[in-house]
Amino acid sequence: MTDMNLDRKSPTLTRRPWLALGAGALALAAGCAVGPDYKRPEVKMASTYKESPGWKVASPEDGALKGTWWEMFDDPVLNALEARVAVSNETVRQALANYEVATQTLRATKTGYGPQIGVAGSAQRSKATPASGGRAQPTNFYTAELQASWEPDIWGKLRRTVEADAAAAAASEADLGNAVLSMQAALAQNYIGLRASDEKIRLLENAVAAYTRTLKISQNKYSVGVSARSDVIVAQAQLDSTRAQLIAAGVQRAQYEHAIAVLVGQAPSDFSVERTATIGLTVPQVPQQLASSLLERRPDVAAAERLAQAANARIGIQTAAYFPSLSLTGSGGYEGSPLSSLLTTPFRFWTLGAQASDALLDWGQRHDLVLSAKASYEASAANYRETVLTALQQVEDNLAGLRILNEESKVQEAAVAEATLAAQIASNEYNAGTVDFTTVAAAQVTELSNRETALSVLQSQLSSSVALIQALGGGWTAAQNDKNR
Repeated sequence: MTDMNLDRKSPTLTRRPWLALGAGALALAAGCAVGPDYKRPEVKMASTYKESPGWKVASPEDGALKGTWWEMFDDPVLNALEARVAVSNETVRQALANYEVATQTLRATKTGYGPQIGVAGSAQRSKATPASGGRAQPTNFYTAELQASWEPDIWGKLRRTVEADAAAAAASEADLGNAVLSMQAALAQNYIGLRASDEKIRLLENAVAAYTRTLKISQNKYSVGVSARSDVIVAQAQLDSTRAQLIAAGVQRAQYEHAIAVLVGQAPSDFSVERTATIGLTVPQVPQQLASSLLERRPDVAAAERLAQAANARIGIQTAAYFPSLSLTGSGGYEGSPLSSLLTTPFRFWTLGAQASDALLDWGQRHDLVLSAKASYEASAANYRETVLTALQQVEDNLAGLRILNEESKVQEAAVAEATLAAQIASNEYNAGTVDFTTVAAAQVTELSNRETALSVLQSQLSSSVALIQALGGGWTAAQNDKNR
């Protein structure tokens, strides 16, 4: 370690001490940042999606506009609820607070570029008996001092720290975007479940009404002796079973409603969603070709990539520990007595100093820390590549799901029509006395089962649409697609 204290009476430096300090600092700060410069980890990907050749693979750009994608479902209640998520959801608020922590940390780190400046002052009063034995006289002594210190970033340790904190803040911002998108998607999924529950309740209510009429017919036929008592028992059992299903459907609807309340930041006891006459949701039409830039908006991919960038910068931070550190200090002010004459030239003083330090033997600590930082980067890079591949998998899964569900929906619609006709024929034949009631009951059960299956397919189509939107990092519009293609 070296320490230098310049003579306060030097004729050259006495006039401009701060100029000399600044010139030396600028010269020392002209170094370069040690450690590797960041390059985005490479991910091996196909040029197109398997499920849709028109879809191209692209790189992350989560700052792109995601749009009000829920409007594609054409439901005004869903639109109003989604607008509340970004401002009222507690998960989003937590992510926003974490982002604020990261940005403030970055700002605090950047203050290291400038010198630390402070002031100090003191006042002392002392009294000592003279050697001659005379009367002691009190003495007052005062100081007023301006102090400054600065550590020039010769090896780029501070620059790498700022780079790491900036990447961490950007990752936190992406996490905020991911929280918003995830909560919006969760709300849409729960709303779809709620409306599907409403539709199932309507199906069961209609079935209860139909089975009640059928039971009445069976009772009338039995009372006049044209049908067996077993027909009445079967009809009653069918009606009671359907009533039980209707009650159970109400439980599931309530759970969906409670989940939506939490997502919009409201207590379930103070929240409700009214039933509608129809399911009211439209399955969005996925274009045959979408611009490659749509996948770039996925915030989780961007967050993983920026965490890798932060880990790369930390390699430079640890590498900088191999080199000596240098601190520049300076101070100036006045000291003396009496107070009335303190701020005058004879009482003025100043000092300039420099201090350098380096470790001669650390038993391999710095080497191990560099290796640790490199391993941390490799882990972050692997996580980024895994996140990208998972994103591609999710897009492929939902493209395949929507394609298959679209085919299933067409077949199931035909099955519903056929089952409805079969139930009508069986009912007519029973009324004519040509078949027993078990035939009617079986046909009615088949009709209800096919209607429930059709509803399940529709719910899956809507849910897969939301999942695809989430996998892409947001929705799509014709204008967006044309612009980004």
